[in-house]
Amino acid sequence: MREAFPCTACGACCRSLDGSPLLAALDRGDGVCRHLDEETNLCRIYDERPEICRVEDMHRHFADRFSWPEYVALNLRACAELHTRVY
Repeated sequence: MREAFPCTACGACCRSLDGSPLLAALDRGDGVCRHLDEETNLCRIYDERPEICRVEDMHRHFADRFSWPEYVALNLRACAELHTRVY
């Protein structure tokens, strides 16, 4: 079994929804996910969160182009950019 995505639960991705039509339904209007608990940076619907919020599940859409390690590396780079932008 492959390693899980090493999420740090910083909340940067959940605070950066603005501008993405794929995430518009989750945006509470200010770029922050309506399911984010801002005190803990955790998702209030974690077990029922949409597929787009599940890095492991989303890989299946890109598996023909990226191996799991490559996909993780790309997502970690995006995480770092979002973290810099948000914090």
